[in-house]
Amino acid sequence: MNTINLKPTEIVAGVGVLLLLFVLWRARVRRARAAATAARAGARLLSLAGRVLFTAALIVGVQWIVIVYAASNKWLLLAALGFPALFASYALTRALTVTTVDTSRHRGGRR
Repeated sequence: MNTINLKPTEIVAGVGVLLLLFVLWRARVRRARAAATAARAGARLLSLAGRVLFTAALIVGVQWIVIVYAASNKWLLLAALGFPALFASYALTRALTVTTVDTSRHRGGRR
């Protein structure tokens, strides 16, 4: 059996290399986590924008059809223009009265 005789400087150097590898690994994990959080926030915004544009196009299409083909029926015209206005006012009121902030707290972060 071979015995390994290490000097104290070699042991300190080995522990230092292991510590450096651990610190680099932790930094990589933190960067990956931050990138994933940023990607989720971007996807959330893109998804919201897509849903808003689709819904707006749908509402405009229905209103256009009612205005062009049923302009003589005033109640139908009022309903086609009034209901989307009610939904839009509700959504704007909720959007402009923010009561919470959607941020995540990481352990060990600043408070």
